[in-house]
Amino acid sequence: MIFVGIDPGKGGGVALLDSSPVHEAAPAQVLPFTDEATVRDWLSERIPYSDAVHCFALIEKSQAMPKQGVSSVFTYGCNYGFWRGLLICMRIPFDEVRPQRWQKAMGCMTKGDKNVSKAKAAQLFPYIRMTHAIADALLIADYNRRTYIP
Repeated sequence: MIFVGIDPGKGGGVALLDSSPVHEAAPAQVLPFTDEATVRDWLSERIPYSDAVHCFALIEKSQAMPKQGVSSVFTYGCNYGFWRGLLICMRIPFDEVRPQRWQKAMGCMTKGDKNVSKAKAAQLFPYIRMTHAIADALLIADYNRRTYIP
């Protein structure tokens, strides 16, 4: 089983983990969000169409907040829509998760401070050079792996 975690924000990314409970035995594959074609190609190389039934994805779902810029909300919405469309086209089953839910379960309530989730991801995945772009995606993928019920 492949567990996918997606942070659709502008500086977000995608992470893939297999079902092994030991992180070292389950090397993560990560990609910061660059452009749609690169992400599509990267994901389709790792999850062939025939294997999509052996995957489950979680995509972070947020909402517009007061004092948030119109441009950033629009960008987030475009990225979120892209990820949903890509998962649907690849026939990868998915669900959405609010940031508060996965952060609480993973013990890293950020309250807006991305360094909190980056530190937690670095603790759980010490063999990966951690960046803000992939930290949340890795934590969402790990939350997905820990909570998935077929």
